[in-house]
Amino acid sequence: MVNGKEAFVDEIVLHRIAAQEEACVFSDFSAVIKGEEEQQFLRKLFLRPFTNMAFTCEFDGSKANVLQGLCAKLHKGADIVESSVAIAKHVIAAGGEDMPEGDLIAARFSEVEVAGAVYDAVGIFKFDDKEVFLESKHKGKAISLGLKRGLGNNKPNKACLVVYMEKEATLFIIDNEGNTAWWQKDVIRSRPKKDHVNSTTDVMQLTKTFITEQLPEDFVVEKTDQIDLLNRSVQYFKEHTQFDRQEFAEEVFQDEKAIHSFNQYSDRYQEEHNVELGNSFAISPDAVKKQARVFKSVLKLDKNFHVYIHGDRSKIERGQDGQGKFYKIYYEQES
Repeated sequence: MVNGKEAFVDEIVLHRIAAQEEACVFSDFSAVIKGEEEQQFLRKLFLRPFTNMAFTCEFDGSKANVLQGLCAKLHKGADIVESSVAIAKHVIAAGGEDMPEGDLIAARFSEVEVAGAVYDAVGIFKFDDKEVFLESKHKGKAISLGLKRGLGNNKPNKACLVVYMEKEATLFIIDNEGNTAWWQKDVIRSRPKKDHVNSTTDVMQLTKTFITEQLPEDFVVEKTDQIDLLNRSVQYFKEHTQFDRQEFAEEVFQDEKAIHSFNQYSDRYQEEHNVELGNSFAISPDAVKKQARVFKSVLKLDKNFHVYIHGDRSKIERGQDGQGKFYKIYYEQES
């Protein structure tokens, strides 16, 4: 979703924070690192973790949202040291006594690409652990080796990338401990964004749940038919740029009773999960790519065989004889 390959890390500040403020160390300077090799490292450290993310959020919009105001100031050019200290103290207050000690980094970015367009962004990153790496130096014919600790390949434990688009900011959030209330609800105060990315994700999730859980309760459905429906669902999203609910239901389910059941389930799903899915929206290729991985097309037969079904449902038949249940598979080429 986020492409940082051509982005520029304009300025960064690092603070050491802990649950007790007296144990914290707040920097009084920022760093501007312009070397291309150094920029590549910073892009990898800060932006690469968001590359495969296909879920967007936004600030809750309340006037009391501290981080929203501080990030907006940074975006408009406010002093990054002063603003980042305020952000660090906000994180400390929200984290409470159980917050792990670690490095908190605030950064300003330019030329961050999202969905083919480039924007400015602000990032907040918390690293709880440092890596051990081997450093070698040579002077003349002498070589020295030493082990040091620092930041490198590890992803941040928590992060928030605020991308300032034309109308409003879009948030991408990392929380390696899962849904940590203090980070997402107290520090960031975020909510899912009502956009085509989340709509694509939500419709694909509800479709998978409908096919694998609800449809077998409403009708007698063979496992191979379920897999065929899952494959057709993914294929629709891959081949279309615009989602149309009625068109989707007709192409995938075809049977009127199944279509009616899907529409009822869709309405119930939105109410139970507190989401609003329009009847039409642009399909997000990033969301499709991520969700397609969980659409399993595997037919498991006891513990002996796994049959992967990706194509024509008519080429596999199910039956039973004196030796037991069987599947008959037709094919043209063997490889």
